[in-house]
Amino acid sequence: MDHEIEHRPSYALLSVELDQSEQVQAEAGAMVSHTDGIEIETGAQGGIVDSLKRKAFGGESFFMNTFTAERPGHVTLAPPLPGDVVDKDLQSERLLVQSGSFLAAQSGVDIDTQFGGGRTFFGGEGLFLLELSGTGRAFLSSYGAIERVDLDPGETYTVDTGHIVAFEGSTSFDVRKVGGLKSTLFSGEGLVCEFEGQGSVWLQTRSTDAFLSWLIPNLPSGDGGDHDSGFSVDF
Repeated sequence: MDHEIEHRPSYALLSVELDQSEQVQAEAGAMVSHTDGIEIETGAQGGIVDSLKRKAFGGESFFMNTFTAERPGHVTLAPPLPGDVVDKDLQSERLLVQSGSFLAAQSGVDIDTQFGGGRTFFGGEGLFLLELSGTGRAFLSSYGAIERVDLDPGETYTVDTGHIVAFEGSTSFDVRKVGGLKSTLFSGEGLVCEFEGQGSVWLQTRSTDAFLSWLIPNLPSGDGGDHDSGFSVDF
């Protein structure tokens, strides 16, 4: 299965070339286009229980789309947010992916849910992980650009949970709160993840939590009154 990632890093588009009978599974809603002869099947990947776990804890859609080539063709896929796409070739190994960062994978890759930490009471942040395992190529998406950090054995690295895309299963991690209650309330920081190598960590340069924290207070109230600050949108 050949692939090409275009228009990166801001508006990445993944194009997957499929030979006859080849398959690729993708997050529901990720498809942009496909050639004639591509069959689409929507189902609960891994069974209903695994799919419910992904929806409840991983933030991914309940159903996955499987694209099968009845004859050679291609499928184009894109993530919901502006950002990049990277690929990771799994060889009987584990990859832990932040909820929302899974885009697609070959049929030999299994997807399961692993809970990585709690939620801060005020921020609502948590580290919810999808576990990818098996053999095949997986595609990850980000909000913003993607930065890869390679850790040596025993080397530690701390990342805000909102900026995590994925990390290798060989990397140990610990989720903790930044500072005390006061710093959580006023600094805008919530949970961080401390990684310890050996292994690789993929980060995204933007955080959806930070964007929503900026956006929501600036949305129009809808009461038709005057506003001292923020902006309004007319439809």
